[in-house]
Amino acid sequence: MPEKRDYYDVLGVARTATDDELKRAYRKLAKQYHPDLNPDNKEAEAKFKEANEAYAVLSDAEKRQVYDQYGHAGVDGQGFGGFDGSGFDIDLEDLFGSFFGGFGGSQRRRRSGPQRGANLKYRMNLDFMEAAFGVERQITVNKEDHCDTCKGTGTRDGSAPDRCPTCNGSGQVNQRQQTLFGTVMTSRPCPNCGGAGTFVKDPCPTCNGRGRHQKSKQLQVKIPAGINEGEMLTVRGEGEPGSQGGPYGDLYIEVHIKQHPVFRRDGNNTYCEIPITFPQAALGCELEVPTIDGPHTFHLKEGTQPNETFTIRGKGIPYVNRNNIRGDHIFRVILEVPRHLNESQKEQLRQFDQTCSDSNYSKRGSFFSKLKDLFTS
Repeated sequence: MPEKRDYYDVLGVARTATDDELKRAYRKLAKQYHPDLNPDNKEAEAKFKEANEAYAVLSDAEKRQVYDQYGHAGVDGQGFGGFDGSGFDIDLEDLFGSFFGGFGGSQRRRRSGPQRGANLKYRMNLDFMEAAFGVERQITVNKEDHCDTCKGTGTRDGSAPDRCPTCNGSGQVNQRQQTLFGTVMTSRPCPNCGGAGTFVKDPCPTCNGRGRHQKSKQLQVKIPAGINEGEMLTVRGEGEPGSQGGPYGDLYIEVHIKQHPVFRRDGNNTYCEIPITFPQAALGCELEVPTIDGPHTFHLKEGTQPNETFTIRGKGIPYVNRNNIRGDHIFRVILEVPRHLNESQKEQLRQFDQTCSDSNYSKRGSFFSKLKDLFTS
């Protein structure tokens, strides 16, 4: 593991930095290295997490005091280390807003450019075997989409909407205010167009000028063999449409697997329990073991003990997108003691028991030997 850098060095501030200085330094790094701005860049991702961790400690007065006194040794392992940014949930729009000021600059940037559409989430329930071997499912997604009548323009005749006369298409209106510090110019969303920059005079009757409405869309989704509980599948471009010509968001399918009456799963291994009789355990037998592929004949050894486990290699769950590689099937034998014996059966068991000695029962012989030593010492 590489040695951790000093948190003040990470943020590029002095050890006497104020809270505002820490915040400004952190926001600058967060903007520079945010994963959304640096896709598939592992170095930027590492620097982003490093900045998160440093700011999480130094922005907390108590944690900062401990760190100043003991360094990393004082905060690692005490609930302060191992940050990945998940606790901050940084919104890029909020982040950019802090740089483009409180005068509406960030609003102008967001309104003028294309914005990606919202992502959607769909919960899918699968049977145990469907998850094990994969399946194709047709699902219905209810979402907002471009209006078919006006093709998303919002106008009755499908033409482009007019530029808003109030804001001249900027989506913002400026306002002068007299303050103690003089005249200040502020901006706010245009009240006429709601910040869109466009104005629909004759709205589409289907969507009432919105350019989009609720639709139901059917999708054919392929579930890969071996998918596990809680995993997500991403269907690109099947979210909601963006604004200002922005791309569609994505659809995330969250998988939930129903329990099986016989099998249990842990990762890519499957498990089951099989009841056996005393003669089968004592003499051994050819045992029919259920697997997800069907019955498998297994030679049970002579003298098998209760709760003993056995493994059948390669009969478990397939690994996702790894051809012909599978987990194992592990089964445990449960010795079932017979009930409701008749007198003849009981007598045969008594006669059998009389023919057995400690050499037939190693555990019993060892147990009573220990008791003898205990009470004679």
